[in-house]
Amino acid sequence: MSDTNDYLILRELPEPITEDELDAAAEASGETLSELRDEGVDIRWVDSEVMTDGDGGIVGTFCHYQAESEDAVREHAERAGLPATKVTRRGEPLSGE
Repeated sequence: MSDTNDYLILRELPEPITEDELDAAAEASGETLSELRDEGVDIRWVDSEVMTDGDGGIVGTFCHYQAESEDAVREHAERAGLPATKVTRRGEPLSGE
């Protein structure tokens, strides 16, 4: 990757979804990342954490991406049909020591 930054994306869902729906969203995300890279956009998914409610329903995710800009992250979310409730540039991690 060239000149990229790390971004954290909060994706809050209006209604809980199932594991199958989450898998479908992840597939759409991957396809959209490939399309954007084919167009010359520098963006890569790093990892995601799933948020659940008391009943185990999936209510959102925290995603970590490396990208050339916040606009690239938002373009990915829009094309993939995924919410991007909040996009923040990642700072230095805290140490647990």
